[in-house]
Amino acid sequence: MLICGGGGFIGGHLTKRVLEQNAKSVRCVDLKPVEHWQQRSSHAENLVLDLRTKEACHAALRGMDVVFNLAADMGGMGFIEHNKALCMLSVLINTHLLMAARDAAIQRYFFASSACVYNSEKQRNPAVTALREEDAYPAQPEDGYGWEKLFGERMCRHFSEDFHLPCRVARYHNVYGPWGTFAGGREKAPAAICRKVIAAKLSGRNEIEIWGDGRQTRSFLYIDDCLEGTQRLMESAANEPLNIGSSELVSINQLVEIAEEIAGVQLKRVYQLDAPKGVNGRNSDNSRTKTLLGWEPSVKLRDGLAITYQWISDQMTKDAR
Repeated sequence: MLICGGGGFIGGHLTKRVLEQNAKSVRCVDLKPVEHWQQRSSHAENLVLDLRTKEACHAALRGMDVVFNLAADMGGMGFIEHNKALCMLSVLINTHLLMAARDAAIQRYFFASSACVYNSEKQRNPAVTALREEDAYPAQPEDGYGWEKLFGERMCRHFSEDFHLPCRVARYHNVYGPWGTFAGGREKAPAAICRKVIAAKLSGRNEIEIWGDGRQTRSFLYIDDCLEGTQRLMESAANEPLNIGSSELVSINQLVEIAEEIAGVQLKRVYQLDAPKGVNGRNSDNSRTKTLLGWEPSVKLRDGLAITYQWISDQMTKDAR
């Protein structure tokens, strides 16, 4: 089993999970030096390779039968808004991995896509209608990152059609949890909000900066649900892109309120209206997921955020010592 992006957030958790499930051979590949991986296991083969090149992809796949492609240059809204070209260059990873998978006659190939592929016209209202898989077309995805993911989905589809490579595609909706990035510019909203609340509490400052007006809405997927959905999809017969996301819709203001409740504080809101905030509303319609997988995410945001908050708090407290 090959896990591409194994040094990243989801890849690190997936590696730990499959090893606990007694996977016989696990190879993890990432661009970052191993000492910078978010999680790593001595029971996996850990390689540092640049999967944007064909040669690295062929080397990574050698002797493997199943591929999870979780590798991409990405982050939260602040990163993808200001790094569109870097995000687009991730098409090289998926393209070259697919070519190598075809040549190696891989048994099954997984591509981690994103809810950013959805048509932005359908996400103008914070009270958004939950997005169904067919709502990705006509295409008008998030500029840069969303186009890269949508192109990757089409590549998987056509490699399946033309070369009979079994592909599975998950559209992740805002995955969060412990061991994720929470500072530095690539963090997503749950981690960023937790960090800001913790920093306000530690410093005694009674305020929090919020990007946008706080009324924009999202659903957030806890990492355990992400992993369960990923494995169920990989083992299923679902050969079209499928939502892997929570249907629990909240505004950013509500997300802040939950973090405040966990922290036991109340903070003054300072809204940064010129900051990147993405679409006004996005939620996951899980009808097809329930039909095809017999499952949907079940971890409540309050529960997952409490675990995430505690982990980030531990890191920030440790760093402050």
